[in-house]
Amino acid sequence: MAILETLDLKKFYGSGETAVHALDGVNLSVEEGEFVAVVGTSGSGKSTLLHMLGGLDRPTAGTVTVDGREIFGLSDEELTIFRRRKIGFVFQNYNLVPILNVYENIVLPVQLDGRRPDGAYLDQVIEALGLGEKLQNLPNHLSGGQQQRVAIARALAAKPAIVLADEPTGNLDSRTSQDVLGLLKVTGQRFGQTMVMITHNEEIAQLADRIVRIEDGKIVGGGRS
Repeated sequence: MAILETLDLKKFYGSGETAVHALDGVNLSVEEGEFVAVVGTSGSGKSTLLHMLGGLDRPTAGTVTVDGREIFGLSDEELTIFRRRKIGFVFQNYNLVPILNVYENIVLPVQLDGRRPDGAYLDQVIEALGLGEKLQNLPNHLSGGQQQRVAIARALAAKPAIVLADEPTGNLDSRTSQDVLGLLKVTGQRFGQTMVMITHNEEIAQLADRIVRIEDGKIVGGGRS
């Protein structure tokens, strides 16, 4: 069953002959529990695609359906709530709150939604990511790899339908990158998460179940399983 689907997704910047077609008719389907890597060079449209999949920007045309909901049919407020509950994000720059400790950063999305974290579930996530001894640390006392593991735990905390990772190893060395991606894949499988990862790194992409290639705003391979 497809948990994420786009239909003729387009994003244009500008108009007329000078318009930039960042996405130009993208059709993509991701099955529940699948780990998909979207690969493309700089300027290929992969980051724009991720922003559309996560409802961070609205398309010029086309649809994005996540867990049965066409997300751009929602109002801005409804989309914010849906995104917080159904979509987890892992960013290249971690985006941790510097004045919050590790545990506070992990549970922040759940608390922002006015809910209580599922303690037993979070304990499993924290254990799987090897963060048990770091919960009271502030982000600036962690290595890059540890910060990214916190970001993964935060993305999983709300039990989202899908996790979107934007160049999650872009600031890490090759060995740490392999460790973090291995953890991302293992935790995804363990907790039944669907993962879509944007990367320009072919070696990293090989860890995914399927590789989707994007060029000049168009899917040129692997768009549908």
